[in-house]
Amino acid sequence: MPYLSHRLCVEPVVWHHPSSGFPTQHPYVRKFWTAAIGPGAVADLMRLAIAAQRGRSLPLPPTVTLLSREGLVAWNGDQLFARLVVPPVPKHHLRRMAPGLRREHSMAVTDLRSEA
Repeated sequence: MPYLSHRLCVEPVVWHHPSSGFPTQHPYVRKFWTAAIGPGAVADLMRLAIAAQRGRSLPLPPTVTLLSREGLVAWNGDQLFARLVVPPVPKHHLRRMAPGLRREHSMAVTDLRSEA
């Protein structure tokens, strides 16, 4: 009999975090957070945010530990909170990016601050 893996399902909750940033569906998140933590983690973050907004459950993403370490989701007991607004990429990730991408990032963050 083949081994069947069953992942735990979770119903994420909207995390109302007071920081400024970019909506999870914003091109900034796709471009810069993908460069920082990878496309799978960003896709999981987006799925969690949508599920939280709609009050739906989904299988626990394999990248939830990484997302938690980055402060993009958080556990409180057995509840998983997902951000709908993502902060700018931290400096330790920016140092690993190509110079051109860092310049683009600087402009995007400057635009965010001028809009606030």
